[in-house]
Amino acid sequence: MPSVPPKWFRSRGYLHFDLPVGYKKAVAVVTNPDIVARHAFYPFINYTVKSKKINKDKITNELNISFKERPIAYSSHMDSHIYAYYTKILSKKYEDKIRNSGLENSILAFRGLGKSNIDFAYDAFEKIKKSGECSAVALDFSKFFDTLNHKFLKDSWASLLNSSKLPADHFNVYKSITKFSTVNKLDLYEKFEISINNPKNGRKRVCTAKEFRDIVRKGNLIVPHKAPFGIPQGSPISALLSNIYMFDFDIKMKNYVDECGGEYYRYCDDMLFIVPTELRDEVAGIAQEKVKELGLSINTDKTELRTFKYENRQLKADQMLQYLGFIFDGENIYIRSSSLARYSEKMKRGVSLAKKTMKKYNAIRDNKGLSRESLYKRKLYSRYTHFGGRNFITYGLRAAKKMNSKTIKHQLKPLWRRFNDEIEKF
Repeated sequence: MPSVPPKWFRSRGYLHFDLPVGYKKAVAVVTNPDIVARHAFYPFINYTVKSKKINKDKITNELNISFKERPIAYSSHMDSHIYAYYTKILSKKYEDKIRNSGLENSILAFRGLGKSNIDFAYDAFEKIKKSGECSAVALDFSKFFDTLNHKFLKDSWASLLNSSKLPADHFNVYKSITKFSTVNKLDLYEKFEISINNPKNGRKRVCTAKEFRDIVRKGNLIVPHKAPFGIPQGSPISALLSNIYMFDFDIKMKNYVDECGGEYYRYCDDMLFIVPTELRDEVAGIAQEKVKELGLSINTDKTELRTFKYENRQLKADQMLQYLGFIFDGENIYIRSSSLARYSEKMKRGVSLAKKTMKKYNAIRDNKGLSRESLYKRKLYSRYTHFGGRNFITYGLRAAKKMNSKTIKHQLKPLWRRFNDEIEKF
């Protein structure tokens, strides 16, 4: 094994239907097209992430709480190595193609550019400032990964390889990601009496190959995906395939806005057009037309048409523009209020749990005649304050520094006091 493994190889510690795969074995499989062409892919193990969405009512200013479910599917160890290796092959060709097409500054997500959404949002806001009076059209796809058309994906994949059809190895990878199957994680763990909180507990895999055949397959735990559209979100190759799928669309949109003297950005399923104001509605209409041709649809609830004009020599938006987690009014940049509210709620829950844990263990210490322990704060400081490495506060501070935003600093300032208030509550 080389001292530094290639980027496509990553040891994965989770439980799946197969055992973790070493580098030598992975190389022997993924670099042999004949083996890949015959490889039998395991079903994905899937589960749903439920996230809370907090939105402020524009009229009453009240916070509305809703829940969004996002399906996640993860592949077996060997399957993941194959997906990652073929991602490497396709990425090189894709990068060459978008570079030759002038798209390198328009396609932002899943490209290893060494930048974050902070950089991308800031670049877009600076472009608006530079453009002066203009309009921004922000569009969002509905259920992006779930609606990618399989035939269109296959044709786009073959086109990237400069071929009329996919080679046998690529075709097998394509089939595995379109005609995939899933096994629900909760049902699977229940069947094999695996703890959700401590799944390994001496295990190296979910089950043996024989148990997979006799219990998982014969037990009807496998759910095949029969629709002619949709790919699993979470595999090592899914993100790149979504970019490949969108290539022709990206070219058309980029060429169109270039003729208008505007800018086009796409970050996964978020699109942003910066164009002369007189073309605002036309751009939105053309984009929606072209999206339909892809078999996709626009989430109209998230569509934003914003116009920027000078008032007293200051650029002002008719309504705030939301983009990649930030809000821009023409002059100032803010973090979304919903993000701040979500942080506060998460922080309160974390502090509350730490206090309950402290009371529980102090009750045990009381019974043993031991002295009480104070609240363990190190983890709380790490998770919810600027003393941590990577958390919401440090993210906000990075954004404020990058964007030179006093308004973001002003938004973050009260959070330190709120944190300490929660700590002091009894």
